[in-house]
Amino acid sequence: MAQKIKLSTIADALKVSTATVSLALRDSPLVADQTREKIKEHARAIGYIYNRRAASLRTSRSGIVGVVVHDIMNPFFAEILRAIEGELDRSGQTFILSNHYDQLDKQRTFIDTVLQLGGDGVIMSPAIGTPAEDIRMAEDNGLPVVLIARSVKDANVPVFRGDDAYGIGLATNHLISLGHTRIAMIGGTDQTSTGRDRYEGYLHAMQKAGLEVKPEWRIPGPRTKQAGFDAAPQFLALKDHPTAAVCWNDLAAIGMMNGIARAGLVAGVDISVTGYDDLEEAAIATPALTTVWNGQREVGQRAARALLDQLNGADTHARQELIKPELRIRQSTSKPKER
Repeated sequence: MAQKIKLSTIADALKVSTATVSLALRDSPLVADQTREKIKEHARAIGYIYNRRAASLRTSRSGIVGVVVHDIMNPFFAEILRAIEGELDRSGQTFILSNHYDQLDKQRTFIDTVLQLGGDGVIMSPAIGTPAEDIRMAEDNGLPVVLIARSVKDANVPVFRGDDAYGIGLATNHLISLGHTRIAMIGGTDQTSTGRDRYEGYLHAMQKAGLEVKPEWRIPGPRTKQAGFDAAPQFLALKDHPTAAVCWNDLAAIGMMNGIARAGLVAGVDISVTGYDDLEEAAIATPALTTVWNGQREVGQRAARALLDQLNGADTHARQELIKPELRIRQSTSKPKER
C-alpha cells in the first residue's frame, strides 16, 4: 500500500511550516499569493488530496454552505447563484445546491442534510409555506440562515431582495405615463412575500392615478414562458380589452409576447408588455422587453457576505435589505392602441 501523503511531506519539500501548508490549501489570505500557489501546485503534482473532513474536526468548520432555491432553471436565480459562488470562492467555501420546487418537505430534507454534513450555513429562497420555526430550528442547531428573494414572517434572520412593490410601481407608472388606463397584471401569487408586494405595487400605482382595477384584470400564477404563453388567450379575451400587461417576471412577459404574436397581434404596438428582473434575454427578445432590473447580483453578493460575516464572528443583526430596482425602457411598450 502506498504511503499516505501528509502535510509535513509538502512542508519539508518546500521548506515551510505545516501550518502554512494547511492555510494555503484552505486558500487563506494569510499566506502570500505566490507561496499559496506554489504549495497548491506541489500538492497537485504529488497527488495530495485535502482532507476536508479532518480539517473540519480541527476547526469546527466544514467549508460547506447550503443554497436552496425554488427553480434553478429560472435565469433570475442563476444570476444570484453566480454572485453567491463568486463571494464564497474568495473565502474558500464550497456550496451545495438544491431546488425545492416550492415543496416544503424537500426543503426540510435538504436543510437536514446540510446539518448532517456539518454545513457552516445556508442561503435560501424559502419555499411557499415555510414557517419561522423551520428557520429557528436550523439556527438553534448551529446553522446560520440568510434569506434571498423572499422573506418569512417572524424569521429573525437577514433578508436580501429587491423592493418589489417599488419596482412593479415603476413598470405600472411607465404604462400610465404612456396613456394606458386599462392595465392587467399577469402572474404571481399571494402565497409569497414577493407576490404580495408586487401586486400591492401595481394596485398602489393604479389607485394613485385614479384608475379602476378590476378583479378579472389580475391573472395570477404564470412565472414561466409557457405559463405566460398560455395566459395570453385569457388576457386577450377580457371583455374590457386591457391595452397593457404588467407581467410577474421576464419569462412570463416573453411567453405573453409570443402568445400575443400567435394571435396575430404585435407586442409593443397593439399591446404593451412589461417584464421584471431584466434578464439577459430581455434585451435581445423581439421586441426588446421593457422591464425592471431587480439587482440579482447585489442580492447574491450581499447575502453571501452576510453569511460569511456571521461565520467570521462579526456581530451581525437580522435586517431586511431591499435593493432599489430600476426601469429599463425598450420596444415592448408604446402608447395605447384600441383593438
